[in-house]
Amino acid sequence: MRFQLSAEQVALRGAVRGFLGRRSSAGVWGLVAPRGGAANRHSPAPLLGVAGAGVDLPRLDRGLWRDLGDLGFFSLRLSEADGGAGLGLSEAVLVFEEAGRALLPGPLVATHLAAGVVPGAATGETVVAAVDGRLVEWMEEADVVRAGAEGAVPVRSVDPLTPLHRVPAPGRTDPVAVLLTAAEQLGTATRVCELAVQHARTREQFGQPIGAFQAVKHLCAQILVRAEVARAAVYAAAVTADAADIAAARLLADEAAVHGAQDCLQVHGGMGFTWESEIHLHLKRAWVRAQRAGGGTESEELLAAELTS
Repeated sequence: MRFQLSAEQVALRGAVRGFLGRRSSAGVWGLVAPRGGAANRHSPAPLLGVAGAGVDLPRLDRGLWRDLGDLGFFSLRLSEADGGAGLGLSEAVLVFEEAGRALLPGPLVATHLAAGVVPGAATGETVVAAVDGRLVEWMEEADVVRAGAEGAVPVRSVDPLTPLHRVPAPGRTDPVAVLLTAAEQLGTATRVCELAVQHARTREQFGQPIGAFQAVKHLCAQILVRAEVARAAVYAAAVTADAADIAAARLLADEAAVHGAQDCLQVHGGMGFTWESEIHLHLKRAWVRAQRAGGGTESEELLAAELTS
C-alpha cells in the first residue's frame, strides 16, 4: 500500500511551518549566548529568552503560547463539539514534526495531551507539564503539573532551551506521548539533513564544494536514510496506533535525530558548535527527548516482547 499525505494534511503542515518560520529565526527562538560567548546575531520575537548559563532559566512567552492555542496546536485532536479540529494522530504527528524541525521549546506534548482535561490547555491559556520517565520539563513555568511530580528537584539540562526537574519515581508512559516525541525527533532529523546538504553544496575546499568528496557524501546519505526510515515508521505508527509500532518508531526516530545531528556537526566542522549555528541545539534537544519515557529501554523491551511472542 502506498501512503501519501492528503491535500488537507499538506496544507496543515505548510500552515504550521509558515507560522513557526515567522515567529523564529533559524530555529533559535531568541537564544542568547552564555556569558563570555559571542552574542547570537538573530533577534526574533522569542518564545523564551536565555540570558546566559547560570543566570536565568528560560521563560515562556505566554502570548505565543496562546497563539499556538489559537492555531489549534493543542486542541487538534479534540472533537469539534469540544472546540477542537476533530483531527487524528496522523495530523498531530505532522504538527509535532514541524515543531521539532523548528526547535520549538516548551512542554508541547504535555499541554497537547491535557487539552480537554485541564481547563485552558486547549487554548494555550494554561501551560501544563507532566512527568515523563523520571523527568519533568518546564516545571517551574507550568501552571499545572500533572500527578507524580512530588519530590522533584532541578537538574542541569544539556539543552539550554529545556529546563528539567527529576522525580524520585518514574511516571506512567503514555503511548501517544511516545509517538509525538518520535514525531519531534523526526523533525530534527529532517532539519539536520537539510542543513548538512545545504552546507555540503555551498562550502568549498580545494576549489570545489565539500559535497564532492566521498566521505561527506556518505555522511549526508546516512542522515537522509535514517530520516526517511524513521519517517516511514512514525507515519505508519500514527495510522495503526499499535504499541509495538510506536515503540519501533520511537527507537528509529531517536537514532535518526541523535546520529543525524552528530553527522551534521561532522559535515559543518567546528562552526556547528558555535552560537551562530542551530545544529548543536538540535543535538542537545534530541538527547533530552531521547530520555523521555525511560530513555528508550521501555520501548526496546516492548518491541522485543512483541517480536518473541
